[in-house]
Amino acid sequence: MTEQSFAARLRQLRHERGLSLRGLAKLTYHGKSYLHELETGAKAPSPQVARRLDDALGAMGELVALAGTRPGLRRRELVAAGLAAALPHSLLTHGRRIGTATPARLLERTARLRRLDNHLGGADTYHLYAAEVDATARLVREGSYRDDTGRQLLAVLAEQAQLAGWSAFDAGRHDDAERLYRLSLSAAHDADDAALAGNGLALLAYQQLALTGRATDTATAACERAGTTATPRVRALLHLRAAWAQALAGDDGATHRHLDLGIACLAEHDGHAEPDWVYWVDATEGEIMTGRCWAVLHRPVRAVPALERAMLRFDDTYARDKALYLSWLADAYLDANEIEQACATAVLAARLSADVGSPRPGQRLEAVLNRLSPHAALPCVVELSALVAEAAKRPPTAPPTPDNR
Repeated sequence: MTEQSFAARLRQLRHERGLSLRGLAKLTYHGKSYLHELETGAKAPSPQVARRLDDALGAMGELVALAGTRPGLRRRELVAAGLAAALPHSLLTHGRRIGTATPARLLERTARLRRLDNHLGGADTYHLYAAEVDATARLVREGSYRDDTGRQLLAVLAEQAQLAGWSAFDAGRHDDAERLYRLSLSAAHDADDAALAGNGLALLAYQQLALTGRATDTATAACERAGTTATPRVRALLHLRAAWAQALAGDDGATHRHLDLGIACLAEHDGHAEPDWVYWVDATEGEIMTGRCWAVLHRPVRAVPALERAMLRFDDTYARDKALYLSWLADAYLDANEIEQACATAVLAARLSADVGSPRPGQRLEAVLNRLSPHAALPCVVELSALVAEAAKRPPTAPPTPDNR
């Protein structure tokens, strides 16, 4: 690498800021030895690593640009980068007057971008989704439009902020996630969209669970905010998430009640169009949430059949989500004292999540591995330990949280 390389500029910026490798490691949550390899050119940074270093050193995008010149970008990074370039925000270039058709066009665009989350992690999608939020916020702030169009634009902004917030959460960017969720709640309130406001609260509860393990009040408020007039899938999603919050609180009765309500909603059809942001909420999702809830409540007789059925129908291309769900199935097998089956399931999860731009599967697998420590000599546990250790050598995409579920 030359003196104009990423390595040289990283080293120069660190010295200019008066930081040691150890000091930079504390700011970025990357190991000192890994940072040394980046500074010497022994390793090339991923886009998310370059972004974290750029932010820490105040490089104003310079390190990101230098990292982007290297060959051999992984396929998922090229997909995200390609979409960002291929979908210019042409709607923002036609003057201040916003037509009545603009919100619908933005919703269609958001629906297309939402499908990326099936195959990419938050570390890959966050900046793309956040750019959509910024662009739509500028439309709301600077555009000229009728009142009804303004409310529709605010609903689009709320939906996009929830998508970007989820991506930030998945990448471990919890401050960004909360900021975006709060923005979504404000926009949904101003748009008078109770369903979106309920979903914003449910997403905020999901983050609170990951960070503190407590969010029953927020999850319950999400169901109440959406009300009984929300469409069936919206109500199903909110009740299933409330069940998850109650399960983590150890309340069997409340978990059972919300699961029953959620599953019942999935069977309803009221003739109204469902919003695109619940397109993935179906019977399989109901089984997944049922299995996860009973798994954390240490009820393997209920958890295992539900998760096994769901995993048979869940495609491997949804690598992050399937790896997470398999980790709870592994937990349920451990509760049933099926050690080898738990190992085999966790190994599959480890292989699926090997190149996922999210820290969450790795953190879940570490938790499973900790439970397997009394059986450390078993060959299947040795194999799993090796896979998890190999994954840990890769640069982390985010700092660990207390229990990033």
